[in-house]
Amino acid sequence: MRIFTTLLLCSVFAMPTAQAAGDPVRGEQLHQDCLGCHGTELYVAPRAKVKTLAALKKETERWNDRMNPKFTKQEIEDIVAWLNRDFYKFPQ
Repeated sequence: MRIFTTLLLCSVFAMPTAQAAGDPVRGEQLHQDCLGCHGTELYVAPRAKVKTLAALKKETERWNDRMNPKFTKQEIEDIVAWLNRDFYKFPQ
């Protein structure tokens, strides 16, 4: 029994942790605030410059500095989830 318990605990701790995913539906709604300055043409070729999911998140955080009020971290995750789902389609 002790070996079974040890194996069970090892397998639980060895499982990858799920990252908090953004909500793309909410992200689409939040993105309405961005449309005051630009449209979605930035997210498609030839204007799309972002090449990775990490870069997309970084760029979204960078542009958040111009927002007033600023988006929360969760709201940024939501916007990134929507942008990736509808435009970029980077692997998760």
